[in-house]
Amino acid sequence: MALKGPPVTRPILTSLMVLWATSAFAHSPLNATVPANEAIVAEVPSEIVLGFKGNIRLTRVAMTHAVHEADLDLDGFSGFISEYTIPMQSMGAGTYQIEWRGLGDDGHPMSGTFSFTVQE
Repeated sequence: MALKGPPVTRPILTSLMVLWATSAFAHSPLNATVPANEAIVAEVPSEIVLGFKGNIRLTRVAMTHAVHEADLDLDGFSGFISEYTIPMQSMGAGTYQIEWRGLGDDGHPMSGTFSFTVQE
C-alpha cells in the first residue's frame, strides 16, 4: 500500500498502521476445542475444552441445542488462563452450538462460537 500525502504525514500514517496491526494480533483467539468444531460424536461429552492461543478470562459460555439454551458454569475459574475445561449439560442427540465471550489479558473483548453434533 503506497502512502500518499505530504512527507510529514507519512511517519504518522506508518505509526498508526503499526499500532493497529499490533493491537489486532494482541488478542487470544480460540485455538482448539474438544470436541472439535463441526465434529460428529457418538455421545454427549461430559465436558468441553476451549483452548486459546493466549490467556483470556471467560465471562460467559452459553450452549444452545434445538430450542434450549443454558449458560455453562464458570464459577470454578478466576483470572486469565489459556485453557478451560467446562462441565456439559446433556440435552440429547443433535447439534450443540457453544457461544463464548471473554476478555483478553490486554483488556479487549473477544467472542466466538463453535458447534458439534451428537449422533442419534
